[in-house]
Amino acid sequence: MGIALEIHRVCRDAARQHGPGRIESVRVAVGELTAVEPELLRFAWEAVVAGGRHAGSTLDVVWCPATQLCSQCGDVKDRAAGSWLRICPACGRPLEVTGGDELDVLELRFTPDDDAGGAPADDPRPNDRGDGP
Repeated sequence: MGIALEIHRVCRDAARQHGPGRIESVRVAVGELTAVEPELLRFAWEAVVAGGRHAGSTLDVVWCPATQLCSQCGDVKDRAAGSWLRICPACGRPLEVTGGDELDVLELRFTPDDDAGGAPADDPRPNDRGDGP
C-alpha cells in the first residue's frame, strides 16, 4: 500500500504543475528484484484512488525481469523464474545480476479541469476550442 500511495503522491505533484485535473492512467516499471507483486500493486492503487477525484484511474505495470550473466558463458538461460543461482551451472564462475531493480513512474496521463472553458480562470486568453471569449 505504501508504494501505491507514493506513486499517487508523485503523480499528483507532477499533474499539479499543469493545473488542476484528474489522473486517468499511470504506467510504472516494476523490476523482478523489487519484491513488488504487480497484481497487489494494482489492487493497492485501486484502494488508494477509490472514492476520490482520481477514482477509476488505472495503473499499468511494465514487468522488468532481471538477468544473470556469466563472464565466460553469457546469459544464464536455464534459470527458473524467481530463482537465483550464484554460480554458473555450465562453468562454475560467479554470476552478475543486471536489471530487475526498476521501480519508476514511466508515464502519467491526466485530464485538466475545464472550469474556465479550457483556460485557467485568471487567464484572459480565449479557450482552445474557439467558442469562448
